[in-house]
This record gives sequence, C-alpha cells and structure tokens, in this order.
Amino acid sequence: MNFRLTFRTAKGCWMVNHSQHCSHGSIGLFVPPSPPVDPEKVKELQRFITLSKKLLVITGAGISTESGIPDYRSEKVGLYARTDRRPIQHTDFVRSARIRQRYWARNFVGWPLFSSHQPNPAHWALSYWERLGKLHWLVTQNVDALHTKAGSQRLTELHGCMHRVLCLHCGERTPRGVLQERFEVLNPTWSAEAHGLAPDGDVFLTEEQVQSFQVPSCTRCGGPLKPDVVFFGDTVNPSKVNFVHSLVKEADSLLVVGSSLQVYSGYRFILTAREKKLPIAILNIGPTRSDNLACLKLDSRCGELLPLIDPH
Repeated sequence: MNFRLTFRTAKGCWMVNHSQHCSHGSIGLFVPPSPPVDPEKVKELQRFITLSKKLLVITGAGISTESGIPDYRSEKVGLYARTDRRPIQHTDFVRSARIRQRYWARNFVGWPLFSSHQPNPAHWALSYWERLGKLHWLVTQNVDALHTKAGSQRLTELHGCMHRVLCLHCGERTPRGVLQERFEVLNPTWSAEAHGLAPDGDVFLTEEQVQSFQVPSCTRCGGPLKPDVVFFGDTVNPSKVNFVHSLVKEADSLLVVGSSLQVYSGYRFILTAREKKLPIAILNIGPTRSDNLACLKLDSRCGELLPLIDPH
C-alpha cells in the first residue's frame, strides 16, 4: 500500500495520493478469511439478542477492518503478521522529542486517509439497536471514531479517540483536524512517500524523511501534543474503568464484536461479566482469549452478520 504526499505552492494545497487498494480494495484487504455465515448460528445470536433487555456491547478492531482499517493481531492480514513494526510506546513518546517528531510526521501523512474512513454495516447496525432501545451501552476499544460517525451516543471510547489531540502539560484538548492545518503551515515544502498503514493511522517513513518535519506545540501553554488515546504501555483512566465495570453490573448480557480480547483493558470486563454470571456471546473471526467463557462464539464478518439480526 503506497502513499505519496506532495505540496504545490501555486495552488497552496497538500495532495495525498494512494493506491487503489486504499479505496475500493481496502474494504476486504485487512479482513481475515472466514467461513460463510451459518444460518443456525444466526438463529442462536438472534435468540441471544431477543432475550437481552440490557445489552452491553464491547467492540474491537475487528469491527473496523471492513471499513479498511487494519488491526494488529489478525492472522495473515494484521499489522503483526504483515510487518515487524510495533506500535509506539507511551513512555517513549513522552520522554523523547525526536520520537514525537517521527510519530507526528508519520501521522500527518496518514491522517487524510485515516480520517476519511466511514462506518460499515456493523457500526450502523449497533447504532440502530441503540435508537430502538435494545443496546444499553457500547464500549469500544477503537480510536477511529467510526461509532460516532454512525451516530452512536451511548458510547464509551475506552482507549480515547484519534480525532482529538491532548496537551501533555495543561490538558487542553483540540480537534485533530485543527492540528493538521498547523502542520501544513509549518511544513509548506515538506514531502514524503510512505509505505504501509497501521491501525491508528500511522504510516511508515524513513528517518531521513522525518528529520526536517516541524511539530507545533500547544497554543495555550507551549507543551508537547499527543493524540488523545491510550498508547501501548499506558493505562486507561481509572474513572473510565470504574464506569465500564458499573455498566457490566447493570447489564443482563454481553456481546463482544470484533475483538480477540488479548489486551487486558478489555478482557477484565469479560471477567467481571463472568463473575456476575452474564451470558456472553462473541463475534470475532479467529480465537479469542474468552472463548471458553462464552455461551456462543461466531466466526463471521461483523458487517455481514449483525445486519441480519432483528433487534426488536
């Protein structure tokens, strides 16, 4: 997957060109193979949803792969399977201005494509369930804002959202689009060609490409800026964790959509649901950390199966 970023001074506009795979072909590019939808499994999930009166849904990266956003762990198509690159660590970002420069240069190139991704039928289905009163609350581990774009409001973004930027000193939050404009002003002649796409909108650049990239500071206090997300090695805000635990205790059933639950920040809520003896259903292509705790496991594309369910 190739990207090229250039600047035309005459027209004063940035242009991002990407391969055909990034548009029409990207929808299935990052989705692992799965068997055809089993009508009997659909009936089982329908019964599960019909019996639910206070349904809690937890979503992961697998729900967004059908929108063209890769995940980390999917067999053959996830980031870990396609490359030896690993996501940035929180401590590295905080301690090193050079690492922040490299991160923001790569994110700057990837942002136009990442921010343009749209919800797929799975996101729309869950939003519809909420409007009908079937979905009690939605907790997502994703940072792509696709649930928000689909209209979900009873929503907790467990790991934050890439569409917001946080100052590490004063805590000021600003829209990511505003920062993109500041990048363009500071880097009017900078250009780069990038290869590959990561789940958080990051792309891959060489050190030579990054060296001259200028990174703005907080307009309020001059502090360093960071995406308003939980990087690897960081922890979720305790108040947010407590809130989700309270949601689990209020719910009468739990549906996991598109998550392998390998990360403890999401897995812990499954353990709480198990302690409460909630029925747990999992929709995810491939095995998960909690298959043995679920009363129903489905290996299908989220966008194919969820629209088949009648939430009434």
